[in-house]
Amino acid sequence: MKNNIVEINSITQIHNSLDIQKPKHPLVSVIPMSLLSQYNYGDYTYVMDLYQISLKTGVSGAITYGRNSYDFQEGTLVFSKPGQSLSYSENEGTDGEEGWMLIFHPDLIRKSPLGESIDNYTFFSYEANEALHLSNDEKQILTELIQKIEREYENNIDRHSQELIISNIEMVLKYCTRYFDRQFYTRTNLNKDAFSKFEKLLKSYYIDELHLDLGIPTVKYCATELNMSSHYLSDMLRKETGKSAQEHIYNFVINKAKTRLLSSSESISQVAYSLGFEYPQHFSKLFKSKTGYSPVEYRKSS
Repeated sequence: MKNNIVEINSITQIHNSLDIQKPKHPLVSVIPMSLLSQYNYGDYTYVMDLYQISLKTGVSGAITYGRNSYDFQEGTLVFSKPGQSLSYSENEGTDGEEGWMLIFHPDLIRKSPLGESIDNYTFFSYEANEALHLSNDEKQILTELIQKIEREYENNIDRHSQELIISNIEMVLKYCTRYFDRQFYTRTNLNKDAFSKFEKLLKSYYIDELHLDLGIPTVKYCATELNMSSHYLSDMLRKETGKSAQEHIYNFVINKAKTRLLSSSESISQVAYSLGFEYPQHFSKLFKSKTGYSPVEYRKSS
């Protein structure tokens, strides 16, 4: 523990902290949320070297913000990946909390196809207020898969156990991808409002001349200003428009560049610097990748 930071590196460490029996499998475990809600977390920040998927029901505080009337209320699913920091406040309202927490070590999946593809499940990088809200049917489907994982490691572990456990974890993640798609769809009005704010943010970025000090806008900057995680912003925009946040930023900058190239006699370097590029070569390379022309060719052809 350093400066109120608790580092958790193993499944066994969590079991010992909760004073429950040692894990049946060294790399994966399912813990009832009722046990976790009784634990005194104190004034600490926890950094886990583990993947975590938690189903929370009966929660009255922590993950209720950002919810809308059309969201399902039966259960909330939150995710974290190795290296993320977690903290718990006293007003999170865990009385009567039910559900489960699936935790697994990266070593469990390291040699499997899931180890190669898990970074594609970007919801592991979402913030708590970007959690997945489940219907009863969705909650039941995921809980049944979790129970299969439990049964697999509680029985005698054999050469098939790890493959079957990983297959069920991957199935959980695939269902979560489907349910997040459903959630993005049901939030379409809210997402359109967020997209409008995103566009206004890009415009004001240049009006306020922030590019002169900060360079071209970044996804991280935009997400922070919109109170979102970078991955959530990009996934939301991709669902709404078919383009990621980075693509939208580049397209916005390129459109400004086109106007600048045709409405002024500035050199290519001056145009690049005026848009926030540190190096003119970066601007020229990006411009050609987006338009098929170099800045000089574009200016001559128009």
